[in-house]
Amino acid sequence: MKVKYLFFLYLFFHLVSCGTRKSVQHIPEIEQYSLEIPEIKKINDSTFHFKENYLTKNKQSLWEIYIKGNPLQLGYNNGALTQDLMQHQEQIFFSKVETFVPSKFKQNLLRSLLKWYNRKMYLNVRDDDQAELYGLSQYSSYQYNFIAPKFRRIMYLHGAHDIGHAMQDLMVVGCTSLAVWNENTEDGNLLIGRNFDFYVGDEFSKNKVVSFVEPEDGIPYLSVSWPGMIGVVSGMNKEGLTVTINAGKSKIPMTAKTPISLLTKEILQYAKNIDEAITIAKKRKVFVSESILVGSANDKKAVIIEVSPGNFGVHDVNNSSKVFCTNHFQSDAYKSDKRNQKQILESHSEYRYEKLQELLEKNTKLNPEKMASILRDKFGSKDKSIGYGNEKAINQLLAHHAVIFSPNKRLVWVSSSPYQLGEFVCYDLNEIFSDRRLKSGEFAKSELNIAQDPFLKTQEFKNYEEFRIESSKFQKAIDDDGVLLNRDFILHFQALNPDFWLVYYLAGKYYYQHKEYAQAKIEFEKALTKEITTIPDKENIEKYLKKTLKKL
Repeated sequence: MKVKYLFFLYLFFHLVSCGTRKSVQHIPEIEQYSLEIPEIKKINDSTFHFKENYLTKNKQSLWEIYIKGNPLQLGYNNGALTQDLMQHQEQIFFSKVETFVPSKFKQNLLRSLLKWYNRKMYLNVRDDDQAELYGLSQYSSYQYNFIAPKFRRIMYLHGAHDIGHAMQDLMVVGCTSLAVWNENTEDGNLLIGRNFDFYVGDEFSKNKVVSFVEPEDGIPYLSVSWPGMIGVVSGMNKEGLTVTINAGKSKIPMTAKTPISLLTKEILQYAKNIDEAITIAKKRKVFVSESILVGSANDKKAVIIEVSPGNFGVHDVNNSSKVFCTNHFQSDAYKSDKRNQKQILESHSEYRYEKLQELLEKNTKLNPEKMASILRDKFGSKDKSIGYGNEKAINQLLAHHAVIFSPNKRLVWVSSSPYQLGEFVCYDLNEIFSDRRLKSGEFAKSELNIAQDPFLKTQEFKNYEEFRIESSKFQKAIDDDGVLLNRDFILHFQALNPDFWLVYYLAGKYYYQHKEYAQAKIEFEKALTKEITTIPDKENIEKYLKKTLKKL
């Protein structure tokens, strides 16, 4: 019955996608843009350039790229400089999809579904962004043309966060951000910190890119992401306006619209203050729910723009000098939103919000170093040990990157691997978008860097890294009844991260599957004594325990 259902579903989407062939074959108009095909010169194994456009890898292993020109030229320059990195990133992403969906039939079904779902995306992407994506796509791999032609595929990838969020109604990102000013900072200026807890595997996070973009039209800006990404998830422009995004709870829309990262790119490129950012956000139709924390040097404060397919709100703290952003909405527009209420009740978003309040009471008069310590905090409420990697912590030990902004000074600190534990590298946008950078040949302002977290040198960190490796072995044993684990392995696994509920839950599931119900009962009961990440997680353990007791 299930196979028959999937077949008819596949047939339906195939017919629909054939009916929308005109839209999915869309190619942007690029004739109005002048173009010089980049001829890349290699300086050494990690430094390349074309005229004023540069790509280099710094000693902290962050890739730094500087590009300038019209939209089409920006795309070509970016693609030509990062071609190897971009194709490698694409290979990582699609091989991850193949891991999640190993069946060729289901992969074909998914392709047809996404082709139909994305059929109108181009109608919601600005013409200049389409031109830039087209230029970038010319350096994409032919290997994945069976999924979609290069331009469409690159455009779809810019909506991957949104599509995964919409289709699965999942929080692939459980990010945390905060902004403080006036009495809450050392110098009274606005200071912003954010963790981007987006995880698609260690390999995906390996090549981080700090982009410095000088568009022909608009405001120069910095963005932190990965190869092949022109959208913005964390960034600041030369006017001292910042944007960061945090996922919210979404309903599932019927078609893809404007990817959030392209909306935030537009804000960075064209907004000088909060009012202009709000005006831009109101114009675009999005297809997931997202909080956009916008900080502004010109306004000397920050607000949260809250967007969703059917609603729009702005959370302005007015008389306060601090604003926190996790993964639920706070504006009046969402007060009666049932999805948002459920998110607050069941997820770890409210817990992290309260933890931020607690940390700010302990850390007064914030400066960049203190902000870094907040972003790196690995503990629960009242400094309770809740296990490393627990999503209730501000630092979930899986972040793609963390960023600290000082908008008034135009300074940005970007974390280096692993997670947000490595050295924070400082960049001065006043220098980078001026002749001074060209003369010095350097991007970073190294004397202002923030040192790596001492946690990196501890046995606990080594244990955590081993725990992550062994977790995959444990999960494989649960997925495959033929894989057996001995008791010593299980005890060692639990000792690597003893305060984390997950180590006992996984052990309980393993014992349950192998009909060792007395031992399963012990493990499930242990898990329930720990700080469990979400209400659904806790309910799931309780169900397993109830089933175990019946077996006994």
